[in-house]
Amino acid sequence: MNMMMGSRIHICFLVLCASVSIIPTPSLGHSHICLPDDHVALFIFGDSLFDAGNNNYFNTTIRANFYPYGETFFNYPTGRYSDGRIIPDFIAEFAKLPLIPAYLHPGYKRNADGANFASAGAGALVGTYPGYVINLQTQLSNFKRTKMLLKKEIGEAEAKTLVSRAVYITAIGSNDYVSAYFANSSVFQSSSPEEYVDMVIGNLTTVIKGIHKEGGRKFAFLNLAPLGCIPLFKATNEGECEEEITALVKLHNKALSHVLQELESQLKGFKHSITDLYSLVNEAVNNPLKYGFKEGETACCGSGPYRGVRTCGVTRVNGSVQGYELCENPSDYVNFDSSHPTERANLLYAKAMWNGNQNVTRPYNVKALVELK
Repeated sequence: MNMMMGSRIHICFLVLCASVSIIPTPSLGHSHICLPDDHVALFIFGDSLFDAGNNNYFNTTIRANFYPYGETFFNYPTGRYSDGRIIPDFIAEFAKLPLIPAYLHPGYKRNADGANFASAGAGALVGTYPGYVINLQTQLSNFKRTKMLLKKEIGEAEAKTLVSRAVYITAIGSNDYVSAYFANSSVFQSSSPEEYVDMVIGNLTTVIKGIHKEGGRKFAFLNLAPLGCIPLFKATNEGECEEEITALVKLHNKALSHVLQELESQLKGFKHSITDLYSLVNEAVNNPLKYGFKEGETACCGSGPYRGVRTCGVTRVNGSVQGYELCENPSDYVNFDSSHPTERANLLYAKAMWNGNQNVTRPYNVKALVELK
């Protein structure tokens, strides 16, 4: 990078080049990384809406590392649950950052740009798909490790500045409700809807406070989409939405909004953005033509009614050939598979997060958080 960029250059430091070797060799060397004074990193937490492929790197069956995932933009399966890019990819692009790689990706990571800790299937509750996901509490632990690496790479003062300027985006909670519903879990059955939502929000709040304690100040969230009406549920409910899930989602979204307002007054320097994904998805599904889609309810990939049976990309189930249907043009569809958006829908939601007005994203949008000093 040109070192004669004037006053915009604020932080310059050395970073050791990555190597598969444990023992440093003369060929490694050092390279300068110089960040503009308005550089803002992006740290990503959550589930399959935000996972850039972390689940590829540990032993789990919850993966999207096979065709046709990734078919349109990357031309190969990256582990993202979409035909192409996901919401954080677009947010990074809007913020003039490179794609933020999965935290567990073995290749070189430029931690100064941020990291993606999200894990498909993850929930705020430790009991959501235990052993198959990186839960939110563990994602916080991974962020703490990244912060320690940053201190070593760029120095304590610079790391503190970077962490405080960064934006922390999170999408979590869907799996806490969907997995418990299908599993008829004892906790789910023995709790009232309000009590169960309180547990989910409570765990999320603990992690937010944990990030804040580490120096994070700017937070952005998606509330939950209308999960009861995704193809997964419509396929098993004769085309109707699953009202029990919808009721939980509404309780969750109300509680999330309330707790974020409380944290604004409780935590020093805390600023937040919350994007109304519930309304965005409802609009796109019910009025697809208005947003340039041709199909709102049926998924692009899967089988059964609404292609809502989870067979996208799977040719064998329990040893028998299953098969699945795949649409010709994913960008015509809101949903790529039974429960995840297409790249084009992800772009719509990312734009709303980035610079949506107060009707959809408030009190700040992500662009305003990035620009906030």
